[in-house]
Amino acid sequence: MSGDALHELLAALPEDAVVVDPATVENHRRDRAELCPAGSPLALVRPRTTEQVQTVMRWATRHRVSVVPQGARTGLSGGANAVDGCLLLSLARMDAIIEVDPLDQVAVVQPGVVNADLSRAALESGLFYPPDPSSWEESTIGGNIATNAGGLCCVKYGVTGDFVRGLEVVLADGEVIRTGRRTVKGVAGYELTKLLVGSEGTLGVITQATLSLRPAPEEALTMVALFDAVPPALEASVQIMSSGVRPSLLEFLDGPSIAAIQAYRDMGLSESAQAMLLMQSDRGPLAVDDVAAMGELCERLGAVEVAVASDREESELLLAARRMINPAVEKVGASFVDDVAVPRARLIDLLDGIARIAADHDVQIMCPGHIGDVNMHPHVVFDRGDDAAAARAADAFGAIMQLALELGGTITGEHGVGTLKRPWLEQELGTVGLRLQQRVKATFDPLGILNPGKVV
Repeated sequence: MSGDALHELLAALPEDAVVVDPATVENHRRDRAELCPAGSPLALVRPRTTEQVQTVMRWATRHRVSVVPQGARTGLSGGANAVDGCLLLSLARMDAIIEVDPLDQVAVVQPGVVNADLSRAALESGLFYPPDPSSWEESTIGGNIATNAGGLCCVKYGVTGDFVRGLEVVLADGEVIRTGRRTVKGVAGYELTKLLVGSEGTLGVITQATLSLRPAPEEALTMVALFDAVPPALEASVQIMSSGVRPSLLEFLDGPSIAAIQAYRDMGLSESAQAMLLMQSDRGPLAVDDVAAMGELCERLGAVEVAVASDREESELLLAARRMINPAVEKVGASFVDDVAVPRARLIDLLDGIARIAADHDVQIMCPGHIGDVNMHPHVVFDRGDDAAAARAADAFGAIMQLALELGGTITGEHGVGTLKRPWLEQELGTVGLRLQQRVKATFDPLGILNPGKVV
């Protein structure tokens, strides 16, 4: 890349939009998948408008420069990691909540809006934006859409893609398309919005999103059940989901995960428990009966303790503990993070298989997860700097991916493929399926400059 070409980009954008300072660029080079490779970028670009994103993409097309879109870089699959010679395109400054409309029950936002900020803005209008990944205080709506993120509440309300009605997207050549619509219904043409959701910045750069909102839920009750072994907790979760009770949250922590969170921050969690279910119902007066039914079922299956949060503050503490798992694991060691999902009937087979994999590869595997929708997050943990342990952990990670596929599941429920899971993508999609997806990529991005090396 010539200096003249970079000077051209600097001249075309506001003074503070293009950053070449090595330390700043280095800080934006990767997401939280610390074991995924990251290249050396040319520069960091921080636009504030759709027009500035168009300028970047037109420049990149002219000069055949790769562009890696980024949000808050909270991803866990390397999807926002740099490739050599690329532009890092941070959308973090495009953070306006343009509109919250109580009549149509939609929000119109830029991609850099933080998930929790949108949730709070919606609540001010008596509305609710349900998708709530564990990183909701940091992760951005653009990143959530790029990976079709889930979260704690998706067991009842669905994932990010279920709430995306329309998108404004800058294509690789700088053209702008607007997909979807503001209305609840609409079936005109191919569903490009759903195609772009989960595409991890490989098909276009999201610059605006129209999102569905719901009426604010009623008061919630939260309950925790502790078990002295994993199997009865798994069975309890399966029976809860088939019992007719519709929890608004059903989360699982195994013993090592509980210990890691407690060591990271004293949350008052039991250090002797081998499994914990965290449950919630948000049906107002009916929540009392829901929680009672879930608690009775847990006790019947051997829970050693069942307790209902005494107030909203205690409930928030329990949810905060669950959200701490990723930083807690980081304190224990380096890790490969799976996010496999399997049919509910194969949940026990999945956890039994993960235990065998841990023993076979001599590694520690912590396994929290969104157990209500059977999206589990095994963390294969090992000591930093131990190359032999890292190799065993990588093999164990791959074995978990293989196990999920053999059980009829998926290699990623919500984190995305990125670079971390690409080796297993063809096995899940099939050769023809993968080839078709590569053709879709080529249609949107014929030069292959958008987030190359990710997904397909």
